Amino acid sequence: MSNFDALVKFTAKEDGQEYFAAITVTEPNGYPVVPKTGSLLDAYHTLEELKSGSNSNKVTVDKLTMTNYPTLWNKPARALANPDEDIPVNEFCATSLLDYEGELVFVTSREAKNVTRAEAASYILGYTIGNDLSFRMFQLEKNSGGQYFFAKGFDKFAPLGPVLISQKQYEATAKGRRLTTRVNGQVVQDVELAKDMIFSPEQILSHMSQGTTIPASTAIMMGTPAGVGAFRSPKYFLRDGDKVEVEVSSIGVLSNVVRFEK
Repeated sequence: MSNFDALVKFTAKEDGQEYFAAITVTEPNGYPVVPKTGSLLDAYHTLEELKSGSNSNKVTVDKLTMTNYPTLWNKPARALANPDEDIPVNEFCATSLLDYEGELVFVTSREAKNVTRAEAASYILGYTIGNDLSFRMFQLEKNSGGQYFFAKGFDKFAPLGPVLISQKQYEATAKGRRLTTRVNGQVVQDVELAKDMIFSPEQILSHMSQGTTIPASTAIMMGTPAGVGAFRSPKYFLRDGDKVEVEVSSIGVLSNVVRFEK
């Protein structure tokens, strides 16, 4: 068992090195409070030192850093939903902190296994838009056990569309491409993708194909930018009748309405 509620990885202002630090879950909804730049933390060079509590350092957060590899989970085929299709939400799910995640999506053109980064582009058929709908209640450590599948795998929780553009068209229109998410017309996410992307499509496909066969026509969501409801102030979770639109330049707008079942 881990001896922390949550942890962060960051570079320190004092020496520019990477550290790990345990953080506490103190917000009313059970989410951890993410440290800001300039925060002074007790931190460790390795996870082993953090777990044992040995060799701690009092250092200042310069910037939070990411993992060395993409974080992966699956959504089942039954999670797929069409553009303009209503997303049905039953009573159990309606009380579980439903959130949006606008994302760029790529689709594989053929079966892929042990693909290198250099080869990966030749396995990509094209690009579309996705909304990685999630129940935050079941991403909380105390409810999820550290896995996200249950929170993200419900029926119709992976709407995709409205079109798939080719790899060639994607590259030709890449400059300045933005992803924008709106809830009931209000902009909640808006980024230039090239500046916000942590891992490239090629990095993601190469990593996930190591020792694993990725079938042709697999849709791969690439992660969401800042602005999801769980981390807004005040927080906002989707309600009955909310219309979520995810727009990506040169691809189009993916639109779906949340419908609570009565």
